[in-house]
Amino acid sequence: MFKYGVVRMHDLVQDILNWERFYLSGRLQKPVHVLLDNLDIANVNSVHLRAAMSAALLLLPSKFTEEELYAKICSLSYMGDLRMLFAEDRNKVKKIVQGQFELFRPMYKPFIEEYETKELLGRSLSGNTQPIVSQDGGLLAARSLVSSLPQMVRSQMGRKLGEKKVLRDSGMNLYSSAVAYKEKGRVIQEIVIGSKDEAAICMQTILRRKVMVSSARQAVSGLLAAGGINAMRYLGAKMSKAWKSWR
Repeated sequence: MFKYGVVRMHDLVQDILNWERFYLSGRLQKPVHVLLDNLDIANVNSVHLRAAMSAALLLLPSKFTEEELYAKICSLSYMGDLRMLFAEDRNKVKKIVQGQFELFRPMYKPFIEEYETKELLGRSLSGNTQPIVSQDGGLLAARSLVSSLPQMVRSQMGRKLGEKKVLRDSGMNLYSSAVAYKEKGRVIQEIVIGSKDEAAICMQTILRRKVMVSSARQAVSGLLAAGGINAMRYLGAKMSKAWKSWR
């Protein structure tokens, strides 16, 4: 049995780059097998994977393991998902990461190394097989992470946290006071960020709402597409699995 769907390539690219609905993009944050790629989606998706890792780092503490990083990335698309309340295995994210750990690694290794080069991340060996990853929790690092988020998310964060304009030719470091997300001539519109926690909470609120709306839409679509009887069988099986995970 396979889940499948049909989508316009334009809509797929828009969701990957902007997290408009955060549905297909959420799936592409996890290991997938591409059967046919006429638009070099894998290359487009690399921008998306960097954004997913940045979002996860905003939500993670100063020290964590590689597995915890992938789990946080994986959990992004489940935040606010209505099905997680009653129809999903509570250990779903953990099982996905542990079952596909070696597939997550090559996906995010280039960005871990990139952030190490930028001194946003550091790794140190411990008694475990996995190294301990540490991150810079400072304001400049948080602003750098926010700058990697999709433009639509940054725009919504700007409306919530506030914005200000600075002259591009003022000699100001881009991350010295806020994160730029739009340019108009010499004026840069910036998001005002007070702390990493503030940025993380704001971003999490935005993503929760996106996932909640998408999960509700997909639940209704599934009911219409599969028919009432098949949908109820599927839901019953999911709820049974969820119930067992909570016992």
